[in-house]
Amino acid sequence: MLTDPMTRPLMKDAAGQPLVHLKGVGKVFFTDEVETHALRDVDLELCSGEYVAITGPSGCGKTTLLSILGLLDTATTGEYTLAGESVANLPLAERARIRNRQIGFIFQAFNLIGDLTVYENVELPLTYRVLSAQERKRRVTASLDRVGIAHRMRHYPAQLSGGQQQRVAVARAVAGEPLLLLADEPTGNLDSASGEAVMELLRELHLAGSTICMVTHDPRYERHAERSVHLFDGRLVADELSGAPR
Repeated sequence: MLTDPMTRPLMKDAAGQPLVHLKGVGKVFFTDEVETHALRDVDLELCSGEYVAITGPSGCGKTTLLSILGLLDTATTGEYTLAGESVANLPLAERARIRNRQIGFIFQAFNLIGDLTVYENVELPLTYRVLSAQERKRRVTASLDRVGIAHRMRHYPAQLSGGQQQRVAVARAVAGEPLLLLADEPTGNLDSASGEAVMELLRELHLAGSTICMVTHDPRYERHAERSVHLFDGRLVADELSGAPR
């Protein structure tokens, strides 16, 4: 049964810590003699069960922040704690292990592998875990059922619409049962009807308990989240409740 977000408490761990804690995070890109400050002194906390939208104008640092949250990039300065563990300066192999087990990604461009079927695309990240073939099958089938695309599991990405491909990408992200689900402009390559369908799917995942952090530039989709974090010139300038009930 889905839980009403107005009554579902935001969860911290046994020590009272949030799921995500960023302190003083900055990111500088160096090219020749030019320094580009993509993020400046960002403090942010996310609790388990939250649905947060990261918003702001183009070039403000939204995707950079999401990449740091997803351990796809490292901060130049600051601290990052995920589920009580400091992850800011981990070696590459350990970062990859945490990404595979604790973080799910939904990208604007879907990032499906054209030579693999829908089933194989969703299963692929699970093959890097110590899971039996039976457990992988259970997870893949359950996640495809969850997003309403199980009837297409033997098809290839090119045989699907954009909205269907994004549903497969969502299934791939949730099959690993991640602590944190990150979505980078998940409706950016979709028409308005398909975009609304994907946003409704994310809402259902949130109601079922998923923790979601989504980058969007569209105010229509920002309102689907219960909290909005606004960036401007790499700085966090506002953190407020948005249209969805908390």
